[in-house]
Amino acid sequence: MEHPRPPAKQSAPLLASVDAWLFDMDNTLYPARANLFAQIDRRMEAYVARLLGLGREEARLVQKRYFHEHGTTLRGLMLSHGVDPHHFLADVHDIDMSVLDPDARLASALDSLPGRRIVFTNGDLAYAEKVLAAIGILDRFEAIHDIHAMAYHPKPDPRAYAGVVAAHGIDPARALFVDDMAHNLKPAHALGMKTAWVNNGSERGDHGHSPDFIDHELADLTDWLEELTA
Repeated sequence: MEHPRPPAKQSAPLLASVDAWLFDMDNTLYPARANLFAQIDRRMEAYVARLLGLGREEARLVQKRYFHEHGTTLRGLMLSHGVDPHHFLADVHDIDMSVLDPDARLASALDSLPGRRIVFTNGDLAYAEKVLAAIGILDRFEAIHDIHAMAYHPKPDPRAYAGVVAAHGIDPARALFVDDMAHNLKPAHALGMKTAWVNNGSERGDHGHSPDFIDHELADLTDWLEELTA
């Protein structure tokens, strides 16, 4: 879907004004075309089917409803069925990482950014480490703020953003957050962060889109970072 792009910002003032770079992970730090979520989706459907004794189609409807209503399928299952988050996450993230390739360009672009780099993900630490290692960028981040650190209040819950700011001593006015889900940027903007939306066609990526809280819109993260730091 086409959206009006926010006006271009000059690179030098942006680089000078940001000393904490927060990145979503899935479909942001790797291309949506890797389709890693298709594997996770199938495992979540199977998990819900086993848990509730449903057929796969019924389980998929339940899984997607929880995702849309609560931000993550996990949050819906915890609230409605008391699911153990560690058990669920270990199961659904047991996937094939060979669809991901090392990304030397992204690694170099991240190295060029001034300041701190933090992953802010609705996934869990173990899964995030596997993904980032497969891309070859695990050592480019000082921290991974995951769903456990969020006390299971996933993005876009404002508590998640307040938590990452407090946990890592971030000044929101000097931070920038990048995510492929447009609505996840709204709470970051409300705190005073600059925002960048990776508009790459991920599922419901444009849900809640508004130029009011999106400072930068990009199709490819690596291209944008290279332009920014050139």
